[in-house]
Amino acid sequence: MTGQLAFVESPVQLLNVLEWAHARTPAGDPADAAPLTVVVLSPTDPMSRGQLRRMAQLARDEGLTVGWQEARGGRGALARTLRELAGPLRAAERVIIGDPFSRYVQLLLSLFAPRHLTVVDDGTATMEFAAQLGRGERLVRWHRKGSLGPRELVLAPVTSLARRRLAPARGRTVEIFTSLPVEAPDGLTVTENAFAWTRTRFGPPLLTRGADLVGTSLVETGVVDADHYSRVVGELAGAHGATRYFAHRRESAEKLHRIAVETGLQVVRPDLPLELVARRGPIGRTVVSFPSTVVHTLPLALAGTGVKVAVCEIAPEWLRESASPRAQGFLSVVTGTAAHEVDRLTARAVSPADRLEFG
Repeated sequence: MTGQLAFVESPVQLLNVLEWAHARTPAGDPADAAPLTVVVLSPTDPMSRGQLRRMAQLARDEGLTVGWQEARGGRGALARTLRELAGPLRAAERVIIGDPFSRYVQLLLSLFAPRHLTVVDDGTATMEFAAQLGRGERLVRWHRKGSLGPRELVLAPVTSLARRRLAPARGRTVEIFTSLPVEAPDGLTVTENAFAWTRTRFGPPLLTRGADLVGTSLVETGVVDADHYSRVVGELAGAHGATRYFAHRRESAEKLHRIAVETGLQVVRPDLPLELVARRGPIGRTVVSFPSTVVHTLPLALAGTGVKVAVCEIAPEWLRESASPRAQGFLSVVTGTAAHEVDRLTARAVSPADRLEFG
């Protein structure tokens, strides 16, 4: 059978490759599916690497072949990785990627044009990717601000060619496999990710009586002011009786220490993507998040469990002066397009007096 090759750089990407493989398996029999090899282009931060190790084992348990590339392992790593992947890339009938904005992935696509391409979610960036592709714009992450820097100028030809390779063309199909509300550009196929593999393999979870908060890396990416963020986390915890704070894997140790000291919340560093952690349980009867992918994915992963998901909107005054002009609009879209059963908390409704009661 013709081989399929997936490149992943984060735990969530690998989770969504597993969901894609499950959705594509004929009649639920893996033996009937085309072989799928996953290549982990390993990041450098310890939290991502640890989660990826555990996700890689889950993928192997599902019968997938998983390889690990120290793609960022110092001098010579890039050339060595490209040399080792050249053959498999040329032979692959389908290539699956998780982050079309990744410079590493863009370089691979500029060198080798896949016949069939699938993009799986790596957060809300999928929404921006589809929109930029449809408008014919260059690919830029939504939180980036300003003109091209020296590095971006050098890589501009690579990015331009990769963008063309990410678009449907004669002899090439492009699919987006997503749990997010994405409008497909002309010629591109959107397939729904309903988290069927996650629901099949895990849970249902034990529910605790209180609430859990979900952290975000909006401070680390320079979008939200750290003081505003810590204050609102404390107000949300008090309003909803939360006792745990599930940290994003990119949150800094300094910020998490501050949250623990100032709010009394138990900071939890999940060992797997939150969708799996929540599905395994225990999890609060209410989960409160800032605008992020989980306000779209958790209702799917936790369908039928009775867990209520709420999203706290980002007020304009929380944004840093250095934040991208697109930040407020994009975060509003993430919140506004969440499923109808997700409760919206306005910037005002975070104090105990404004506490929302869920039925």
